[in-house]
Amino acid sequence: SRIQRPDRMLNSSHDRSHVALVDVKGFDPKDITVKVKDGKVTVLAEHREERNTSVSKTRNYRKFMKEFNLPPGVSEDEVTCSL
Repeated sequence: SRIQRPDRMLNSSHDRSHVALVDVKGFDPKDITVKVKDGKVTVLAEHREERNTSVSKTRNYRKFMKEFNLPPGVSEDEVTCSL
């Protein structure tokens, strides 16, 4: 399988005949992973944040996942990602 750090737009082929836009608003690029395996594209965004003060401890966790099949005739090697 291939794992890439994407940006906000996932192109499913070099000629851009297939384009999938995935909204990952609110996530930093370092929080996003794209995995291409077995004819599927999985976009995963996870963000963990922890804040400590002398009075309290706050944890924030957000997760987003989107999975879809590649169109017929599109090779996993052709998938590119960009922000």
